[in-house]
Amino acid sequence: MSLTKISNNSLSAISTLPASIPTGALTLLSTQTASSSASIEFTSGIDSTYSSYVFKFIDIHPATDNVYFGFQVDTGTNTNWNQTITSTSFIAQHDESNTTTELGYAIGSDQAQGTGLEPLIFLQGADADQQCSGTLTIFNPSSSVFVKHFIARGNGTRFNDYSRENFQAGYINTTTAITRVQFKFSSGNIDDGIIKMYGVS
Repeated sequence: MSLTKISNNSLSAISTLPASIPTGALTLLSTQTASSSASIEFTSGIDSTYSSYVFKFIDIHPATDNVYFGFQVDTGTNTNWNQTITSTSFIAQHDESNTTTELGYAIGSDQAQGTGLEPLIFLQGADADQQCSGTLTIFNPSSSVFVKHFIARGNGTRFNDYSRENFQAGYINTTTAITRVQFKFSSGNIDDGIIKMYGVS
């Protein structure tokens, strides 16, 4: 594709456009609601149709106190949920009593070629008014050439009443297409909450 130079800063000066222009629009593909669920799994709709997939988790409430909310992925029709991940993480937090603040690396909340649940929200509380929400983006999961990068950002209510912002990024170390994504807590059920899957055009 060649670039068209606009000399007079007017859109009317553009005489030709490429056949298609990526818009970055989100297309809602699936919505799942938890109700005392061990996990939420998206096992269809992840393919080469979209170059990126965005998952929005909304008001996720755990049945168990002081747990972390995370994800894992798999390929084909596999359900082992143990793909190899390398990741990094940092947090910002502030407590209700305005006595403690923190910004720093989240020790123990990452993986180095690990196959476990990848944390998204850490130390989540299970009080009736506590929940976590955020966004996970997985880039080009259908690639058969590259590893699969992801970024995530979310906010949770820490079990001892902190607002805790979580930043997570990394890659799934496989060149096999990712076809499914699982969300769960490190212990106990997802008592309530919604997760939506979008394709990015």
